[in-house]
Amino acid sequence: MWESGAITIEVDYDACNGNGTCVEVCPAEVYELQQEKTVPVRIADCIECCACVENCPQQAIRHSSC
Repeated sequence: MWESGAITIEVDYDACNGNGTCVEVCPAEVYELQQEKTVPVRIADCIECCACVENCPQQAIRHSSC
């Protein structure tokens, strides 16, 4: 689990297949792929649009604002 201020993002690494959809759809560039898994590296930049949650084919991302 990662936190920045009021935002909390959880990634289920058992479910994440590392296809990079979250990296592609995030307009704030919050995510990076590291070792074939998504990592929210810039949570403070998150604009809470929920595109990552809505577009993850594995439903591996949980976001406190979504």
